Amino acid sequence: MASYNIHRCIGLDGKHAPERIAAVLAEIQADIIGLQEVDSRSSTLPAADARHHMEYLAAALRMQAIAGPTIFHDDRHYGNALLTRRRVRQVRHIDLTVYRREPRAALDVDLEIPGGSLRCVVTHLGLFPGERRTQVKRLLGALSIAADPLVVVCGDINEWFMMGRPLRWLNATLGPSPSFRTFPSGFPLLALDRIWVRPAARVVGWAVHDSPAARAASDHLPLRAEIDLRRGDGPDA
Repeated sequence: MASYNIHRCIGLDGKHAPERIAAVLAEIQADIIGLQEVDSRSSTLPAADARHHMEYLAAALRMQAIAGPTIFHDDRHYGNALLTRRRVRQVRHIDLTVYRREPRAALDVDLEIPGGSLRCVVTHLGLFPGERRTQVKRLLGALSIAADPLVVVCGDINEWFMMGRPLRWLNATLGPSPSFRTFPSGFPLLALDRIWVRPAARVVGWAVHDSPAARAASDHLPLRAEIDLRRGDGPDA
């Protein structure tokens, strides 16, 4: 499992280069990848070129893509996305938009795993503390609807206050998420990107993917969690 804010495929040199993001994701070799700041094509238009990041990356990695758009244009969408090699059972969208702020949402997907399902939530929270508090309350309210046996929440949480209420609430409900510095990628100082796994005991290991390619491809570094599926397949990235 990995989470990665791809910064619209714009690297530290200011160049738009989706192929660099694809190369980083190929290095990670994860079966499930939550992405933020992704452009995807409108469902009414054909996939034309690499400006449609989600489709480009899915094709490059031979993975299935699920869009979680938050901003809509005539020819494209922008927001979150999930890439996976697992069978998709159900897709939901959780509205996290706070009045007069940039539209935000969470992509909520049930994936088939050996002997059951994994609920994977991909999100990108707002820039203001009050906004994030509202969004986390709404997100946790949606997660409490069902007692899912295995839940993963990942994304760019934008919370740089280590003792901030959004992190405390998420840790209390989902279990602890280690603080790995992922931003800015050239000299990481802030742990903005997070992965929560409930139950936390299913995590085999954590890592920031800090390769030369990752340092150049986006302003965030990817975060990775290895999850023990326990039935048949063994650990899963």
